[in-house]
Amino acid sequence: MGRLLFLVPVLAIVLLPVYYLFLQGPPPLPDLDYNEWWGPESGKQKQDTSVRPFKISFGENLVKDLKDRLKRTRPLTPPLEGVGFEYGFNTNEINSWLKYWAEGYNFKERETFLNQFPQFKTNIQGLDIHFIKVTPKVPAGVQVVPMLLLHGWPGSVREFYESIPLLTAVSKDRDFALEVIVPSLPGYGFSDGAVRPGMGAPHIGIVMRNLMNRLGYKRYYVQGGDWGSVIGTSLATFFPEEVLGYHANIGLVLSTKAMVWQAIGSLWPSLIMDDLSLVDRIYPLSKTLSFQVRESGYLHIQASKPDTVGVALTDSPAGLLAYIVEKFSIWTRPELTSKPNGGLDFRFSKDQLIDNLMMYWTSKSITTSVRLYAESFNIKVLGYQLDDIPTPVPSWFIQGKYEIAYQPPFVLKLKYPNIVGVTVLDDGGHFFAFELPEVFSKDVLKAVTAFRKLQKNNEKTDL
Repeated sequence: MGRLLFLVPVLAIVLLPVYYLFLQGPPPLPDLDYNEWWGPESGKQKQDTSVRPFKISFGENLVKDLKDRLKRTRPLTPPLEGVGFEYGFNTNEINSWLKYWAEGYNFKERETFLNQFPQFKTNIQGLDIHFIKVTPKVPAGVQVVPMLLLHGWPGSVREFYESIPLLTAVSKDRDFALEVIVPSLPGYGFSDGAVRPGMGAPHIGIVMRNLMNRLGYKRYYVQGGDWGSVIGTSLATFFPEEVLGYHANIGLVLSTKAMVWQAIGSLWPSLIMDDLSLVDRIYPLSKTLSFQVRESGYLHIQASKPDTVGVALTDSPAGLLAYIVEKFSIWTRPELTSKPNGGLDFRFSKDQLIDNLMMYWTSKSITTSVRLYAESFNIKVLGYQLDDIPTPVPSWFIQGKYEIAYQPPFVLKLKYPNIVGVTVLDDGGHFFAFELPEVFSKDVLKAVTAFRKLQKNNEKTDL
């Protein structure tokens, strides 16, 4: 009897992890309202479902006010001696940026540049959603297929401008051409933000699905980075019958099971990694976790008190510039932070990064954009356990060397069992489409080619 009593806890210790890691089934898909209303209640009475042309406008009054604010920036605290961007945006460097924004940035020319692609607005679930839509002209025999491109924070649709012509190009080597739909996420840029609490990443995924349906697309491809990857994953999880293929430039599964496997892998990397040359991208955990903790202060602020920081960033263009542009240093390559100028000119021009700032400043959307953190990192949304629910959608990941987080395919397959391809690169950071548009576009087109081939093979098998 004593032996039996001893064996019970021993078996529990052995069998419970086995059950949890290998046998436990996924939770049910949460029951969300696919038509939940996020706009003013008054809009319910007369819903406008039209698709209206839209153009970005930097009005004279807005530009004058912005220039005045830039020129009246108070003298800033000098940086510590010998410091680059380690403490944040180096204040010795910021004056040149403020001067350029006020005097060198050609507002009219940049407005024309930003309006080069057809843009529209339509009301989805009470919110006016802004989007770019580019349809290629194709010869006979070439099929036009739709792809939804999803940005994140602190980015915008501007991240895709260099990639759009490459993605939509017609090639004699492909029997298809991509039609791209590039929306500003709700609360970002020129898309309305929700007027009441509760709109997290899964709910935005539903809005994006309803946008695609509004435009007549019942099946389509999805690509995302940063929040775009979280939203794209939600969309694929809720609507796998609609998403033909999912491409992401960051693959990250945040389930407890994934974290446990990563912890086990820190002791025996070969258990979860086929390519041990990539071990330093995830291990030692002390290094990767310390980097993520050090660089996630913004996340804690935005997930808890988004409106407080929003006041400062809405009122001060200098503050907005420092807060946002600094991320284009550390998230491009960590070592760039040791440079006095943050290495911001390594991959980007001042015009490119200020274009992105104008998406936030012109629309006064910084507060509504950072609310997404508070609406997604909470008990309710985390309780959906979406990362524990596998999606059968064919998936493809491109993994830049300097992305802020890395997971091997073994871990990714816990959420994405149907991974068609993984592209591992020795270059590229967090803003992949913005940094390396040619590499990004080629990989997306390669993925879609593979998705289409897989679909055709499956159709033949079904017959």
